[in-house]
Amino acid sequence: MRPAEFAVPALSRRQMLRGSAMFGAGAAFLGSPAAAFAKSEAARKLWPSVAEMTDEFVGGGKAVNMVSVLGFGQKAPAVIAKGPQTRDGAAQADIDSLYRIYSMTKPITGLATIMLVDEGKLGLDQPLGEIIPAFKEMKVRTAGGGTVKAERPITVRQLLTHTAGLGYAIPGMPGNSEYGKLGLTSGQVTRLPIPGLSGGKSVTSLEEFADTLAGLPLIYQPGTRWSYSASIDLLGRVIEVASGMRFDRFLQRRIFDPIKMVSTFFRVPASEKSRLTTNYGVMNGSLVPLDPAVASIYLDQPPLYWGGSGLVSSARDYDRFLRMVLGLGSIDGTRVMSEAAVRLATSNLLPDTASTAGTWVQGEGFGAGGRVGLGDNEGTYGWGGAASTAAFVHFGANLRASVYTQVMPQGENAVQAAFPKAVREDLAEMATAAAA
Repeated sequence: MRPAEFAVPALSRRQMLRGSAMFGAGAAFLGSPAAAFAKSEAARKLWPSVAEMTDEFVGGGKAVNMVSVLGFGQKAPAVIAKGPQTRDGAAQADIDSLYRIYSMTKPITGLATIMLVDEGKLGLDQPLGEIIPAFKEMKVRTAGGGTVKAERPITVRQLLTHTAGLGYAIPGMPGNSEYGKLGLTSGQVTRLPIPGLSGGKSVTSLEEFADTLAGLPLIYQPGTRWSYSASIDLLGRVIEVASGMRFDRFLQRRIFDPIKMVSTFFRVPASEKSRLTTNYGVMNGSLVPLDPAVASIYLDQPPLYWGGSGLVSSARDYDRFLRMVLGLGSIDGTRVMSEAAVRLATSNLLPDTASTAGTWVQGEGFGAGGRVGLGDNEGTYGWGGAASTAAFVHFGANLRASVYTQVMPQGENAVQAAFPKAVREDLAEMATAAAA
């Protein structure tokens, strides 16, 4: 699933501090016992550019619905929502509607990996072959179609940062066709027979995924180039081996339960079906249902638990995940992971030997499954999903922000470019108002 290609807001330290202070009074109002309409109007006044963006996309027919969640520190968030969960439905999208977050699963898997590094069960630069022996002796494909021996072992760091040399079963990604034929799928989109989207036969466990992947030559020499890949899915198996626990259960016990993410699933329970949104595709400028909520593929048991793209979540749940990250591992008095682990996960973990030239992250860093800002964007961490979702934290601004809609491919409606731009504009306006 191709991720967000967004740049999170760049602000001066003065703007960050004033923007955060400006929001304090508004947050108290939003948390008071007020009507939902009053809360919505207050959120729109605090974040007028985000509200305008929402009206433009939903009102202009670029999206059926949109939900944005924005908050400072550990305060209650502002929520801006517009449109129905499904085009012909009565239920309106809100903070508890369910969205396919696709690659926004990656930061969750990334932080889960760093938990095990922090506990000494994994090493950041530990060779993958020590964890999964099938990866001890890897080959690398040459331009001429042959193979050569890998010059260095794949490491946990490389898996976290997409620098292990692996391919991905996504159209346009290196290795797409070969991976797909072998069942090394990267997620699911629909039950409908849509060429290129309905998927094919998939391996049925992370163990099989890892063993099959180990039998293929790498696309690049490990540690030499950033290339979006199946590495985060492979980390699901690494977590299983290191923890002795099935991957989905590890996420449930170590992340979802302590954070109280009660609406995050690999499979949407029948009891929660009424909250699921429909995913749309763009055809001749119009939105057509790709995965109708009433017959979604996410109501089925998935063939395996994709750590890179497999989750459905609510805006409320993901905001709680961001709160934990912004709280440096703690939320509502519960310590989920250590401060050191969060700081490591959200730092630039790219190997010194790896190039990002010509890639989606050129000029930026990469942490545990998410983009890390450098220079003017320092202090930011986040990623997005293939169905036009995006989420990030900005440590300097003490900000968490996320946006949700369901349109594929994500580049068709530019939500992931418009959202951070709108956030940046509103933060700047808050800073100006605070200075007046």
